[in-house]
Formats: sequence, C-alpha cells, structure tokens
Amino acid sequence: MKMKVLMVCLGNICRSPLAEGLLKAKVDAKKVTVDSAGTGNYHVGDAPDPRSVAVGKKHGVDITDQLGRQFTKQDFQDFDFIYVMDNSNYRNVIELASSEEEKNKVSLILDKVFPNEEASVPDPYTGGYHGFENVYLMLDEATDIIAEELA
Repeated sequence: MKMKVLMVCLGNICRSPLAEGLLKAKVDAKKVTVDSAGTGNYHVGDAPDPRSVAVGKKHGVDITDQLGRQFTKQDFQDFDFIYVMDNSNYRNVIELASSEEEKNKVSLILDKVFPNEEASVPDPYTGGYHGFENVYLMLDEATDIIAEELA
C-alpha cells in the first residue's frame, strides 16, 4: 500500500513546500506520495515563495511545480501522516478533525528531531533569506528521519 504524507504550514508557500520537496527527494515515489497545504487560504494557486524556491535550488531540491492549496477535512481521509510546522498549524488542523483517529495522524514535524519538545519551524516569510536557509536545514533533518521511517 502506498503511504501518503502531507506537510502543512500557514500559507503553503514557504515551509511546507520545502518539506514536501525534501521528502519527495528522499522517498521512493512508487511507495510514498507527498503533498503540502496551508491552514490559511491566502496563497491558494500561488507558486512557492521565491526565497523557498532559491534555497531549495541551492540544495538541489526543485519545488517550482508546486501550487498553494488550503488544508481541508478531506485531507484526513487522503493522508496517513500529517506533519505541521508549528503549534498554531497544529491547533488549526486538529480543530477540523472528526475523530481521535484523525487527530492521531497529526504531529509537529520537529517532534522527529526533538521529541516531546513541541519545537516549531519558524515562519521565515517576513524575514530575509537567512531564515529560509535555517528552515531548510531543520526540515532536511526532520525529513531524513521521516524518510527512514517510511522506507
């Protein structure tokens, strides 16, 4: 059975597209599907932030084919694992859950690196390029662990 993983941030143009691109590059596409979404509807249909595209490209990860979309209740049915970037995203996603089973699919992505610390991937949107590089490095480490677990 093909596993399905969803990465979620606020607008789906900075953090979750990088997480999607990183994990896609590390898993067998025949065995794992990876997508991303935002809890907000601010950037539906938009390409990833140019700074996310640039930092991905610098590290050999192409995210230019992605388009922003909003998280929906249907995502609980469509995905096995839902990784959120911060506590606000977590609360927004959990609010839409209809059961414990759905809630159990959702976790903070940095829990993979820092278990039980509720660490967040900071939103780099309002900052400079350096913030995107830091986000990339955090997500690279977390997606290494996720990819290994899915293998």
